[in-house]
Amino acid sequence: MANVPDDWIDLRSDTVTRPSPAMRAAMAAAEVGDDVYGDDPTVNALQERLAADLGFEAGLFLPSGTQSNLVALMSHCARGDEYIVGMDAHTYKYEGGGAAVLGSIQPQPIPQAADGSLPLDAIERAIKPVDPHFARTRLLCLEDTWQGRPLPLDYLAQARALCDRHGLGLHLDGARLYNAAVAQGVPAREIARHFDSVSVCLSKGLGAPVGSVLVGSRQLLSVARRWRKVTGGGMRQAGLLAAAGLHALDHNVERMAEDHARAGRLARALSALPGVASVEQHTNMVFVTVAPESLPRLRERAQAQRIHLTIGNAPRLRLVLHLDVPESALERIAGAFA
Repeated sequence: MANVPDDWIDLRSDTVTRPSPAMRAAMAAAEVGDDVYGDDPTVNALQERLAADLGFEAGLFLPSGTQSNLVALMSHCARGDEYIVGMDAHTYKYEGGGAAVLGSIQPQPIPQAADGSLPLDAIERAIKPVDPHFARTRLLCLEDTWQGRPLPLDYLAQARALCDRHGLGLHLDGARLYNAAVAQGVPAREIARHFDSVSVCLSKGLGAPVGSVLVGSRQLLSVARRWRKVTGGGMRQAGLLAAAGLHALDHNVERMAEDHARAGRLARALSALPGVASVEQHTNMVFVTVAPESLPRLRERAQAQRIHLTIGNAPRLRLVLHLDVPESALERIAGAFA
């Protein structure tokens, strides 16, 4: 059952979920210690659980996905190095330029294909020769899902082979890794196995209030632990938060299929409405394009119906389904658009 805190429907993102009573009980009962000293048993259990589940040697609990990606990039790359990334990828476009600002790492963005992949030939052309004129290309960073789209599994194998040929590391911003795994009907480790490091967000569709886990080799994670401290991410009795992540992994992975199914039903309902130019649905996201002149009226209707939408000046809107959007909300959402 959805954990709906009030009668508002919030479609801005799956980051808006609130912990269920059962998750709160798990947090209250968590055994804790000082995680900066490595003494918090619940944090250690979460790190070990995700590392084992995804096929890696070690894990590191961090406050946010932004910081998890940042310390991953800073662990793979040194000052003056470069990472290749999608032009619309989260690590490049939506994380404050942290790799460049704090890590002195040059991003080399290239346009994504329609499915979210970076064309392999474009990646190869972007790799710099060994020459003092150029930054040293060290890393390829992919994102799964991207705008709700899971990256094709055969593409991941091809990207891995390319990185091996060129001596590059391969990092995954797996903020919605479990959405991709559920949608593709595979264990999450089947996706993660192609990468040297993976960042997993616990506070999106998984429903935890805070936190991400970075997984990789012990050697890489020892470097990442130092960068976590340097960037202010060392927490003390963090087991209270880690317990929410463990509860989410136990209870909220398979149920993501419900979010995807509801997103599909909402997309079909919106497609039938006059004035809706186009509708796309990928995993738990629905993208709706309406006439630009309709946006002010839609903004009024959504407010009146107590529906949170992100409505800017662009006619393409993103609606994100999650565990706090029940089946009963779909008719109200379609009514606002109607």
